[in-house]
Amino acid sequence: MIKEVIVVEGRDDTVAIRRAVEADTIETGGSAINQRILKRIALAQERRGVIVLTDPDHAGERIRKIIANKVPGCKHAFIPEADATRKGDIGVENASPEAIRHALARVHTSYEGAPSLIDWEDLIAAGLIVHPQAAARRMEMGNLLGIGYCNGKQFHKRLSVFQITREEFSTALAQIEREGL
Repeated sequence: MIKEVIVVEGRDDTVAIRRAVEADTIETGGSAINQRILKRIALAQERRGVIVLTDPDHAGERIRKIIANKVPGCKHAFIPEADATRKGDIGVENASPEAIRHALARVHTSYEGAPSLIDWEDLIAAGLIVHPQAAARRMEMGNLLGIGYCNGKQFHKRLSVFQITREEFSTALAQIEREGL
């Protein structure tokens, strides 16, 4: 049984979570997250803690940002897009139980206003921005670090918010370079 309450977008996501682990969920009802749901999430965060596990798409990121802004201190889990896609449909409901368990084993707690351990120049040197393969490299790096895919500016922010260390960053970078990206 997972102690924290897992926040997902819909009923099918809850079914997928329960195939993978024993846990309670709160469903946002998709991208139309309202004050009533945010109050439930805040109460869950206060009492048990919250893990946000939304779809790896634009709507899922929007929901994640709303929750992070309204309910500080939530944990975040990310499923790579490739592991959450079936027949062109992207969503937690498409992820295997193993992919869900892997994402939940690598949760990160957000710390807004935390000092950045990785500089913008480090991103340039790593080819994660201003590079022909920057998007592909960020996707792979985000998957390895368990922080998901996003644009360069958001990637830099996630590195800070989730307090990714230089060692974690260097290890992931070495791996994507070994893979030839």
